[in-house]
Amino acid sequence: MKTIQTIMLFVILFGFGTLKAENIKETNADSPQLQKTDSSKTKQLYLVTKLNKVEYVCEILSDDGREVLILTDNLGKIYIPKSDIGSIEKIKDKNSVVRGEYYDAGPFTTRYSFTTNGFPLKKGSNYAIINLDGPEVHFAVTDNFSVGIMSTWIASPFVFVLKQSFNSTNENVHYSVGTLLGTSGYLGNFDIYGGLPFANVTFGNVKNNLTISAGYGFLGSFSDSKYSIAAPILSIAGITKVGAKASFIFDSMFGFITSTTKSDVYSQIFPFWSSAYTTTKSFGFCLMPGMRFQTKENSAFQVSLAGVSIYNFETRTPVTFPMPMCTWFYKF
Repeated sequence: MKTIQTIMLFVILFGFGTLKAENIKETNADSPQLQKTDSSKTKQLYLVTKLNKVEYVCEILSDDGREVLILTDNLGKIYIPKSDIGSIEKIKDKNSVVRGEYYDAGPFTTRYSFTTNGFPLKKGSNYAIINLDGPEVHFAVTDNFSVGIMSTWIASPFVFVLKQSFNSTNENVHYSVGTLLGTSGYLGNFDIYGGLPFANVTFGNVKNNLTISAGYGFLGSFSDSKYSIAAPILSIAGITKVGAKASFIFDSMFGFITSTTKSDVYSQIFPFWSSAYTTTKSFGFCLMPGMRFQTKENSAFQVSLAGVSIYNFETRTPVTFPMPMCTWFYKF
């Protein structure tokens, strides 16, 4: 009898304990503490930049007018005197936080080393580029249309750039068309002209994307209609983030080149000079891997270890040479 009473007591206690545990579980599910944890997922993040350019991605816990108490993921709570703070910005897009650091897309994401992509240059996001061979500047006339000019340090030759981007229903697919139109300038008495109309499609976002471009490059002479250089060009380019302030850039250009050039020939039979035209065909490509470092919102630096190779089908000889590039980007 005692054995049966003992077993019944254990059953009653086990049932009561299970019921109590379920009640506790239900109570915890509705507890303010758990709600607080869930609401923390929607916490507002700020970018606090000190006068010495040190940045913190954080929550702001308090601000008494003299100092600000912030909470960071890696350093915890930090008190910062307001006299040391240069700016406090609300981070609207949490996807702009990369590995605990804030990444601002800015206007430079529309360019690789040389080619461009389908992303539009937003109105007001004008930028300038300083290359080793010369400067260039680009203006956003509207949110989808931009104009620019490229030249050398001696202002000849120079090239005008036009680009029109198109809105897409898919946020990960972007399109654009454009052209480069140039002249030799005063070096060639403005005799040589050229252009490169192009179209491209970009897959991805401003942080990680791949672009396929196609165009047709040409050169001609106003004084000599037989002189010409033409090349259908294909490009594959992309960018990927390797940190909040650094990106790996890859750019390339491939083209079949047909050129007709003039050479002066002296006749031994009749003592006079004559002109002869020679047409050659070749295949050329340029590979441009590099790194871009953007430590500030309005500036960035990029270095590319580019190389060019041209194979002449007539002589069957390749010509290869390096073409390293250093580029400085500035937003204005």
